[in-house]
Amino acid sequence: MINHNKQEMSYTYSMIGLFTLSLRLVVGWTYFSAFWRRLILENKLIPDATGYVGEKFNHFLPNALGIKPMIEYMVTNPDILWWAMVIFTIIEGIVGLLIMLGFFTRLMSIGVFGLATGILLGSGWLGTTCLDEWQIGILGATAGFTLFLSGGGKYSLDYLLIPKIPFIQNRSWTRWLTSGILPVKTNTLSKIAGIGAFALLFLTLATNQIFHNGVWGKLHNKSVKPKIEISDATINNGKLSFSVYRVEGADVYGSFLIGITLKDQKGNVILHKDSEDLAHFPESSIHNKYIAKVIPGKYSLVIPLGSKAGITIDDSSIANITKGEYKLILTDISGITWQKNITY
Repeated sequence: MINHNKQEMSYTYSMIGLFTLSLRLVVGWTYFSAFWRRLILENKLIPDATGYVGEKFNHFLPNALGIKPMIEYMVTNPDILWWAMVIFTIIEGIVGLLIMLGFFTRLMSIGVFGLATGILLGSGWLGTTCLDEWQIGILGATAGFTLFLSGGGKYSLDYLLIPKIPFIQNRSWTRWLTSGILPVKTNTLSKIAGIGAFALLFLTLATNQIFHNGVWGKLHNKSVKPKIEISDATINNGKLSFSVYRVEGADVYGSFLIGITLKDQKGNVILHKDSEDLAHFPESSIHNKYIAKVIPGKYSLVIPLGSKAGITIDDSSIANITKGEYKLILTDISGITWQKNITY
């Protein structure tokens, strides 16, 4: 009777593994493809090259949830960031490939869950049209949990190889890492599945609300319009100094600053730098803090998402201004402006 029940359970898990085969293959490729794109099709791990993945990682920083201090530490330490990106890419490659092959499926599913949760918390707020990063993160986490429960099934290396490896065959603990019947009672497994499902639903609703007001309130998308925060604005010894930090907008291109204007209380223009001036802005007067850098472009000053920099303007027009209140105005090519009052 016991053997009959075991055979039935084994058959059930084998069938469940078949049902999740397409999920295993597709999810595995989504992670393995990150490794494939960055190292095989094009090397995106070269720090000074266009498309360096470390700069993409910097884009996550402004509105990351819970892991913002870790991201900021890495983007302010380029060597550590590079190693982190290399290790992260290798892990994505291993996890993705082994999930597709169904080798140590449950262990790799934990890897999928961890990678997806990192994507969710770091970049779940990004997505110019369909909240794509949030969807990728939450669906990946859910897929990882599902594959942990199902295992690899008949079409997996777990099914073909694990029974032939002497030191791990017929050991119940290996099933927590590979495939087959989980060594827990049915009632316990039901509770694990139920609690996990509702926990993931809670995570879905919570992150959807935090990032996008997707559950109640007015919907918002921080990836649509650029937003720049201005801080530390001062006038001292004939120099205008301030810091810019781009915290919103699309991650695939920068904010294009075409105007820096300083006005007095009466609205008179004291200083104005137009697009041509900013396209030739001296890089020595820009002090970047992170990997994503504020730089002069062809027609403007380019401010990538997540970049933070101190800017200094030494101009004769502000050498002899009187004490009083001034207004600093930054103008984006889209027409959006950001302002900061300065007391001199």
